[in-house]
Amino acid sequence: MTSPRLAPTCSLPIGCDHRRFLLRTTNCLCPAVCSFGFTDAEEARRFSHCKHSRRVLIGVFVSPSSPGCCDSRLQTSRRSEMAQCSETASVSSAVNGEPNKERKVAVITGITGQDGSYLAEFLLARGYEVHGILRRSSSFNTGRIEHLYQNPQAHTEGNMKLHYGDLTDSTCLVKIINQVKPTEIYNLGAQSHVKISFELAEYTANVDGVGTLRLLDAIKTCGLTNSVKFYQASTSELYGKVQEIPQKETTPFYPRSPYGAAKLYAYWIVVNFREAYNMFAVNGILFNHESPRRGSNFVTRKISRSVAKIHLGQLESFSLGNLDSKRDWGHANDYVEAMWLMLQQEEPEDFVIATGEVHSVREFVEKAFKRVGKTIVWDGKDEKEVGRCQETGVVHVKVDPKYFRPTEVDYLQGDSTKAYQKMGWKPKVTFEELVKEMVDADIELMKKNPNA
Repeated sequence: MTSPRLAPTCSLPIGCDHRRFLLRTTNCLCPAVCSFGFTDAEEARRFSHCKHSRRVLIGVFVSPSSPGCCDSRLQTSRRSEMAQCSETASVSSAVNGEPNKERKVAVITGITGQDGSYLAEFLLARGYEVHGILRRSSSFNTGRIEHLYQNPQAHTEGNMKLHYGDLTDSTCLVKIINQVKPTEIYNLGAQSHVKISFELAEYTANVDGVGTLRLLDAIKTCGLTNSVKFYQASTSELYGKVQEIPQKETTPFYPRSPYGAAKLYAYWIVVNFREAYNMFAVNGILFNHESPRRGSNFVTRKISRSVAKIHLGQLESFSLGNLDSKRDWGHANDYVEAMWLMLQQEEPEDFVIATGEVHSVREFVEKAFKRVGKTIVWDGKDEKEVGRCQETGVVHVKVDPKYFRPTEVDYLQGDSTKAYQKMGWKPKVTFEELVKEMVDADIELMKKNPNA
């Protein structure tokens, strides 16, 4: 089948002699009236989707002999065509006296996680209809998003709707995407614990790597490659054994864990789909970002919880792994704004999101204890090192080799210059403010529920 000739709607006025017949499709979501010229009627019958957005209201078909207005050709880029479609929609709405409201529907995988909950808040505040993909569990796992229900007591959803699904199940992904027909997809779902990825290497690859492929393939299967914008949560762990300091978009990757390797596959499959299918798909290479909503088995939250318990007399000491690992730590709430900004750009590009500052695990411990009026001093070396309270002499921090990674990532520092120059993004919360917020939140939590 040869490519159809596209004719703009304005060139087909009512009563035009070259107007042969109309085809209506039932899969249309776009409010625009898209008109097409074809070389013959048989070809027209085979072509039921708009080439640029795969959303058609009316197809107008003309014969090869049709002269004049119906024979114009549009050789524009995909985004120019989509802009024309949007422009026509505005005209159509104005003629019919209808308000021209942009459709904003987002799907978030991992909506119950730290980033997913902040992103859902962010999008709901901007008028989005948010759909979250939720893994089935025998225990309640919606604690981070319960406040976003229209009625938290009755779990009435409102503009946030949840769907049971899993990144290991391609059938459910196709079903959800076909049903929702989102305008934006944020893939935040993952097995995201680096240390655990060494023990669950195959599962991590299945979810974090192939799971991303399943999502992209579902978009293609549903015929939405040219209308959905896709965000992939990439990670600074891609850099692993760093080849350059600081790390930016052009720094070579060298992952040092099954988690990093799985995310590397996800990164490149996003690039591949972007180039192969002209899909608006981007990677956000986010450096470490924390908050009071961080999972309790991540090192920053483990520190803030333990310090809170020690401050309240509920705990005496806790154990950590490599105290000298250095990370670029920001606040998750700042970083979800960057995710959204990436999908609002004219062209799909990958961005590093980071603060540009580096702090060690040891420094995080010191800042956290300082918040509760304790000064930590360090005694011993390597596995025998301990953190002792200067004021009381009590040992509060120990080193346990079981928390060491088989292959360590010692130093990560991001350069988000490109994000600032192209999107105007920069972090708002400082390292000190982040530590303070996490410790204060955990003190309040432990007062209410010491077993939390």
